[in-house]
Amino acid sequence: MTEFAENSVGLVETKLIRVVEPGEPLQLECGKTLAPIDVTYETYGRLSDARDNAILVCHALSGNAHVAGYHSQDDPKPGWWEEMVGPGKGIDTDKYFVICSNFLGGCGGTTGPSSVNPETGKPYGLDFPIITIADMVRVQKLLLEKLRIDHLLAVIGGSIGGMQVLQWSIAYPDMMDAAIPIATTTHLGAQSIAFDAVGRNAILADAHFENGQYHGKELPAQGLGIARMIGHITYLSEKGMREKFGRELRSAETYRYDFNSEFAVETYLDYQGQTFVDRFDANSYLYITKASDYFDLGRDYGSLKDAFSRARARFLVVSFSSDWLFTPAQSEAIVEALAANDKDVSFCNVASSYGHDAFLLEHEVLGSFLRCFLAATANPNAPSRQPICDSAGAPALDRYERAQRVRVDYQLVESLIEPDSTVLDVGCGDGELLSRLRRDKRVEGRGLELQQEHVLGCVCRKLPIVQYDIERGLRSCADKIFDYVILSQTVQTIKDPEQVLRELLRVGRRVIVSFPNFGHWRCRLLLLLSGKAPRTPQLPFRWYNSPNIHCLSLRDFDEFCGKLGATIERRIPLVKTSASPVRFKSNWFAEQAVYVISKD
Repeated sequence: MTEFAENSVGLVETKLIRVVEPGEPLQLECGKTLAPIDVTYETYGRLSDARDNAILVCHALSGNAHVAGYHSQDDPKPGWWEEMVGPGKGIDTDKYFVICSNFLGGCGGTTGPSSVNPETGKPYGLDFPIITIADMVRVQKLLLEKLRIDHLLAVIGGSIGGMQVLQWSIAYPDMMDAAIPIATTTHLGAQSIAFDAVGRNAILADAHFENGQYHGKELPAQGLGIARMIGHITYLSEKGMREKFGRELRSAETYRYDFNSEFAVETYLDYQGQTFVDRFDANSYLYITKASDYFDLGRDYGSLKDAFSRARARFLVVSFSSDWLFTPAQSEAIVEALAANDKDVSFCNVASSYGHDAFLLEHEVLGSFLRCFLAATANPNAPSRQPICDSAGAPALDRYERAQRVRVDYQLVESLIEPDSTVLDVGCGDGELLSRLRRDKRVEGRGLELQQEHVLGCVCRKLPIVQYDIERGLRSCADKIFDYVILSQTVQTIKDPEQVLRELLRVGRRVIVSFPNFGHWRCRLLLLLSGKAPRTPQLPFRWYNSPNIHCLSLRDFDEFCGKLGATIERRIPLVKTSASPVRFKSNWFAEQAVYVISKD
């Protein structure tokens, strides 16, 4: 008997409901109609009296409605996202009412190719009409109507589930407050379509497939098993496979010199293929992979920008660094299209070696992002200066971070920005300055940041934040799109400051730059007396662990602005303990400086 963990939803029930009646068929994108349509679903948590806490979770290819909990006391395995859905978890069922349904074409109880065709009294097989992601979403919408849920706090899903999230945000833009697509794409590339095609051909070539009418007979197990093996390889990463399997032999110390599985990775894939055959339908595999191949938002709506112009939800887009099936670049394309439409979008590329499967395995870091983003969405009027929840934790500050905090330039930078401006904060850290500006100056602010823990901190402050390296440029941003661009205590850490500053001057009407002054008298004196790289309270690092890869003074930056053809509108030398400008021999006595520059 299973003993449920305290943070598990415990025993759950899969329910069945008819959403399309026989006399009122659903019009599908392929031109055909389908009726009746039944949907299996599960729910967790309690719907609030205001009916404003519902979250729809969309599953991936091999998932189903059973996202969390157990079906019986003896159930050996919980739902497929047990680590993410439950009391106190990333999707907290103490706060939210969670719905997950098996999508159209699946084999978890919802109408699909293994369902009985009312015209023949036999399973549909290949007589089932071709379906699309949009068809799946229409059926989910019909389910919510049956449940009398007319608004969602969020729609969340990974992989093919993420495609459904994107479709939801465009097809029903007023239906949700937030959209969270994870490890997904707006369209499959040629390589992904090729993998799907090989998997389908393995099934179709199986001698037991019998044109899809194999029910009650020997199943096309070999073809489906091979399809699963091919697919599963794409879910992993080279590093993850190397670390987990290497060239290890499973049951012998030497080669057997035959064609049976003997490497550990071979026997692992054999197991994955066999267990998949035991729980999944071959026809469903054909239909679902074909639906994902057809998914192409840019083609359907003319362009990604046009597609996402319809969206109104807040977005949190998440990718994983080692995912080569749905790459971080594909998620960045989503972010760029949303940003081009001035949508509220945040993005994080989570560092992971798990490949595409990371959205199921990186439950701690992903759970923190979901928890923060959902809390911010559910409490839009909460103060944003401090993090809205403690999911980000409080990582110990290194010396660089302590140096960043011992400064007075935030107050001064804030005073330089006009109310109701548009602001881009580059290297925004945990979002303290940007949150001040949004609160005190009512700015429309966005942040760019590289460090994952700081991105999470910004999400917890309800800030639109994109994890991004500014040295890659801002090709998706139009000229002079921001009133101000802030580069605070960052210019000395950039490899190519000239390229970055030219780009910031292109997208911003004014650029505010602050940096530590290496020409300060204390730095000069320490170098003179010790003959070593100086260390000061403002610059507390050794030469070998310093994030500062450039040493510049105020005079250096004056000359640099001349090279850029930039106009220096304000030059404000400061000491670290006072917001009052240094008046006398600033290059000697200023410990830091704030510049406002522009270029027509």
